[in-house]
Amino acid sequence: MPYLKPVEAEEKSSSGYGKPPWIFKGRALYQLHLVKAETARAFIPKEFRLVEAFGYTLGGFFLASYEDSPAGVFDELVVIAGIVWNPPTSCAWAARVLVNSDEACVHGRKAVGLPSQVARFSKRITAIPRQQRSKTNGFLNMIGIGNTFNSPKDCMDVQVTEIEGRTAADACSVNLNTAVPLLKPEKWMGPAIKMSLPSFRVRAVKPARVSSPSPGPKNKKENEKEGSPRHQIFSSMDSTAVETIENGENLCVSVMLSKPVLALEFNCLNMQVEAPIVVSHCSKNTLGGS
Repeated sequence: MPYLKPVEAEEKSSSGYGKPPWIFKGRALYQLHLVKAETARAFIPKEFRLVEAFGYTLGGFFLASYEDSPAGVFDELVVIAGIVWNPPTSCAWAARVLVNSDEACVHGRKAVGLPSQVARFSKRITAIPRQQRSKTNGFLNMIGIGNTFNSPKDCMDVQVTEIEGRTAADACSVNLNTAVPLLKPEKWMGPAIKMSLPSFRVRAVKPARVSSPSPGPKNKKENEKEGSPRHQIFSSMDSTAVETIENGENLCVSVMLSKPVLALEFNCLNMQVEAPIVVSHCSKNTLGGS
């Protein structure tokens, strides 16, 4: 993904990353959603033009599991608010980046200018019965990808919990119906594609089901009760700052819960990331793009 970098982002690289290009290898799910334009604009600086039609833009999320990277093995969830014009092309704008690596978080903030935050990724695999092939996938079967929409033998639930100091708050849960690693090498993993950006094997899959933390559960009560780490942090801030943080969290959830239109699974991902390009002056309060 091309990066839009605020000028305030520091040029110093994190230890382990060295100089670009940076190579990331692993697997990923890129899911596109129809996001309301008004929701996306909350994350995008006014000087950028949002790509939209009929009140919507293309947002969604990028969920990756890297087995090899400058920061080692780690997971990443990028919440994509929408698409912005960056003539002569366009770029995806990252509203939130969650990683379970301190080094990757520091690098994202300092070298790329991303709104990176440390999080915990809890994964659980559940066996489910295989369903019959859908008759509606006739065309997809003809071109060789219809079988990818069948229910697999296993599914994976990924619970993402954002961590801020001693405070932990559930961000979202992603149910991957088809993105569990394939155990049988004879299974078709999609055509091998090599580009100037990443090389990978890609196939269309059934969109992942995303759920948000329920508004009134024990987790929220624990975080907001007097004496909790989150309460202590918020009590030292003015009401406007607290409201800004909570609104940002709620808007990210809104992006994740918006209507999915396409999900692509990337296997054997080999992504080469170049240094970001400064395209505009952005305030320090602005969330970064990718």
